Amino acid sequence: MDIRHLELLRDLRERGSLVAVAAATHRTPSALSQQLRTAQRAAGTRLVEPDGRGLRLTDAGELLADGADEVAEALARVRARLDAHRGQPVGTVRVAGLPSAMTALLPGALAALADSAVTIEVTDMDLAEHDYAAAVADADIVIAHSLTSEVPAGAQGLRRTVLLREPLDVALPQDHPLTAREALRPGDVVDEMWIGVPEHFPFDTVLQRLGEATGTTIAPRLRIRDNQLIAALVAAGEGVALLPRFTTQPGDGISLRPLTSVVSARWIVGLSRPDRAERAAVRLVTRRLVEAGDALVG
Repeated sequence: MDIRHLELLRDLRERGSLVAVAAATHRTPSALSQQLRTAQRAAGTRLVEPDGRGLRLTDAGELLADGADEVAEALARVRARLDAHRGQPVGTVRVAGLPSAMTALLPGALAALADSAVTIEVTDMDLAEHDYAAAVADADIVIAHSLTSEVPAGAQGLRRTVLLREPLDVALPQDHPLTAREALRPGDVVDEMWIGVPEHFPFDTVLQRLGEATGTTIAPRLRIRDNQLIAALVAAGEGVALLPRFTTQPGDGISLRPLTSVVSARWIVGLSRPDRAERAAVRLVTRRLVEAGDALVG
């Protein structure tokens, strides 16, 4: 069977409809429909069935979609050996992920890649933790984070590389009385006016832990995605917040203090589909991201 047929079935499983697959792969639904009919003739059995406005795979379709990953991974290993024969990895690597982590890691990684034959395309996205795994359908490396595990929610079937373990510090206005302390305990900050992130975003986990440690519930007065906006509001005296240590610049009206007695750090993890992780260019970029993380910690 044509590898393109297997990949189409995998894409259908991930995206749910031919229209969605067409939009993601820059093809027309009619062309994909014809390709699907050809795949079913070659297989000699039905591979999809209606599911509302979309399609879902039959058991035979699921079996072949699983095979797409195996075949693509094998082809990627062959291409990697060809790259090794040429002497260096080549090609484009699509990197997507949360802006704060990429702020920490990409400058160092891109500098280290300057003399390589690999080019980088970057897309920033700020999502709930469980949504990052799905983004590997469109990117070679997705930079995700988690407050609970080295394996972000939903990423169990993906290749995972820990890029950085980053503490989350309490961000205070520079004139706040708590800046006189070198570290802060839950009881020191639980009654402060908090600026948080949307519910189900990883940083919110720490506020929940603070509440559990002090027997109370923390209800942020504001919930905001963007760390730069949060930092600006802290500097203006509108509250305190949790901000990542390596991607937040103290000064300009804010001070950072470590939080003790509760786990307050995040894993920043690179996620890839197994076939894409085998590409020599993807392996190179992943190594450079790990080295950039090591440099920050070191």
